[in-house]
Amino acid sequence: MCINARHDDPAAHNILCAIEQLGRRGHLVCADLRDPAAAQLCVEETSGVLGYPDILVHSAGGPAPGNILEVTPENWYAAFDLHLHAAFHLCRAALPAMREKKQGAIIFISSVAGLRGCPNSVAYSVVKGALPQLARSLARDFAASNIRVNCVAPGVIRTRFQEHLTTEQVHNNVENRIPLHREGTPEQVAEIVLALIQNDFITGETVTIDGGMSMRIV
Repeated sequence: MCINARHDDPAAHNILCAIEQLGRRGHLVCADLRDPAAAQLCVEETSGVLGYPDILVHSAGGPAPGNILEVTPENWYAAFDLHLHAAFHLCRAALPAMREKKQGAIIFISSVAGLRGCPNSVAYSVVKGALPQLARSLARDFAASNIRVNCVAPGVIRTRFQEHLTTEQVHNNVENRIPLHREGTPEQVAEIVLALIQNDFITGETVTIDGGMSMRIV
């Protein structure tokens, strides 16, 4: 398994060590996938070390706060580069080999913010909303090559992404926004990703995992 990180930091190496401790071959590529050349290099290096990839999970992300009058043009474009254009570059690099092998599974990590109106996060909501449509389009285009493309839309998941939340915001999420009254975990999201990889009769779909948050009327 190859993992990508923008920075050669301890968090990336911890994941690599966890893979190797499972008895699996692991490889780390440090590259900024917003750059088309870096995305191509990532796929080429992976192919040289581990063989051509037949599974691709794009999970890069980051916050992009502000409504349309507050978000700067620079942050708007940066959100597209990170969340959407990086997925575009990776798929362009990986799909030819998948099509030749007639086998592949691609998973995009979207967000419930991309499925429902989310206040004060117009850039984040729009780019996350584009990923399910990218999945549907690719799924339709490449189904004949036995390549499946799906999306996962998490809600509030306890990761570094949530570290900026105040105690009051966490309490509001758990008590008022999430019907199951608890945050999700990365492991629970990973279980959905694995299911979409293993089940070869699902394509073009978006699976929501949010404790019921997106079904609320109020």
